[in-house]
Amino acid sequence: MNKKEIRAFNFEVRAETNERGNMLTGMPIVYNERTDLGWYDEVIDSGALDRTDLKDVRFLINHNTDMIPLARSRNNNENSTMQMTVDPSRGMAIRVNLDTENNTDARNLYSAVERGDLSGMSFMFSVDKDMWEDIDTEHPTRHILSISRVFEVSAVTFPAYEATSIQARGLADALDSAKASLESAKAEQREIERKKARIRILAEVK
Repeated sequence: MNKKEIRAFNFEVRAETNERGNMLTGMPIVYNERTDLGWYDEVIDSGALDRTDLKDVRFLINHNTDMIPLARSRNNNENSTMQMTVDPSRGMAIRVNLDTENNTDARNLYSAVERGDLSGMSFMFSVDKDMWEDIDTEHPTRHILSISRVFEVSAVTFPAYEATSIQARGLADALDSAKASLESAKAEQREIERKKARIRILAEVK
């Protein structure tokens, strides 16, 4: 099973009101934005969400899986309290309908976003396919080509990984997953070079 990874950045999140009440809108997954994750850069390529499992996605605060979800998308139908829209050129946007009348957490979150005290979003996902560039350098680039599943989306107090322990654990998992992927890519490259060398030797013998 692919390891779960977390990405927490200063994605824009806005507090709005419509006929269904108070809601949050934002874009937690953005295509073609280069992000420095320490020893490597990462880019989520256009189309990475084309085959993603979005059947059951929760909306949380700070990835707190012990809390009752503030919203949930089931098959992304119109009756879900969270709607997700995948833009082929931009990424994924969400619209979250909050029950600020009956849920204290929802009311507090809406107020924090409206005041500008909370401005970060994050998501937990697993990778189905990636590709590496400049793998022999000290700072390679990882392209995420296909996200297999999005588990949850969170509003986060501190967008930077190192700011909280939950996000630090997410970064550690992401780095472990990336290292494993990079080693696999290097092994594949070595095998390709070995086959090329063998073909050259056979050609010279003939």
